[in-house]
Amino acid sequence: MTNNVNSPAESALFAPTRLGPLPLPNRLVMAPLTRNRASSDGVPTALMATHYAQRASAGLIIAEGTTPNAVGQTYPDIPGIHTPEQVDGWRAVTGAVRAAGGRMFLQLQHGGRIGHPDNSGLTPVAPSPLPLPDGLHTRAGHTPSVVPHELTLDEVRATVADYAAAARRAVEAGFEGVEVHSANGMLPHQFLAPNTNRRTDAYGGPVAHRIRFVVEVVRAVADAIGPERVGLRVSPGIAINGIDEGGETEAIYTALVAALADEGLAYLHIIFADPEQPLFQAVRKAWPGTLIANPNLGWGKPLPADGGRAAGERLLAAGADLISLGRGFLANPDLVERLRTGAPLNPVREQYLMYTGGEEGYNDYPTLDGTRTLAAAV
Repeated sequence: MTNNVNSPAESALFAPTRLGPLPLPNRLVMAPLTRNRASSDGVPTALMATHYAQRASAGLIIAEGTTPNAVGQTYPDIPGIHTPEQVDGWRAVTGAVRAAGGRMFLQLQHGGRIGHPDNSGLTPVAPSPLPLPDGLHTRAGHTPSVVPHELTLDEVRATVADYAAAARRAVEAGFEGVEVHSANGMLPHQFLAPNTNRRTDAYGGPVAHRIRFVVEVVRAVADAIGPERVGLRVSPGIAINGIDEGGETEAIYTALVAALADEGLAYLHIIFADPEQPLFQAVRKAWPGTLIANPNLGWGKPLPADGGRAAGERLLAAGADLISLGRGFLANPDLVERLRTGAPLNPVREQYLMYTGGEEGYNDYPTLDGTRTLAAAV
């Protein structure tokens, strides 16, 4: 008898399914993971093409947060999708993944106040001129944040248009669709939360106004590439990057889901989903389409021995359709096969997660046969 840490029993995680018109070989999604391996001008690199192609057995890959315009850049070496060179770089990535049998969406990530002139060359923008409390990483190391410029109404409209243009470029680059990142304190989340949105116009104040920016972005992106190509990621109640939903979490996400439920979107993606939480249950009941759930496996703690399989199965039983995993895919190019067969997992080498560059801790994790999956390298 092998000493497996996981159970090799059959599971719905490994059953084929569909995401709208897109067939998926299993229900496991590689979550978007910021790893700072793009070039200094935001062009995806050959390292990135290899990395994603290694993980093409995922039912769906959602590529890392990618800026729709220059001012939306968060940290150094973050990819963009607003220049021809960036589009060409991403086309090489999607080509490598497709050749390896995979499918990809691209996450559109505008950092809002999570930005710095040392990274983008521009003053960051936000719903209100409230700086990120704890500073952020630049090439000089951890740096105090700056006061962001408050978006004017014309600038809000231009930003919505930038998202739509970025979505068109993503499809041009070979992605199956895009995910609007409205989680983890990024610009759309800054509009949702009362402590980062002090506006008194149509984009601030009551919940119905604060959800407006997210709704307009999603609708503009859907108009640009088709709703069946558009997902939305949210993180209800997650206090990160200085976000505080002020006890209004249920009101915010109930209203947001109601506003977008009939748009025919590809999916809604919930971070740190808890099947026992009433809000998760309410969202599942109200959301008519595909729901991707990302289980809370204890950020900052070692991954569970089963890589999140049991947590994913609980979420499927509670009504989720797909399960997204992050660090498990980072450390295990063949995560799907490891979870399916009950094989042990590679440990995550935390010291190489961000800002280090290079292949180490990125493309050199071994597969079950002890080799690296480099066939798709470009």
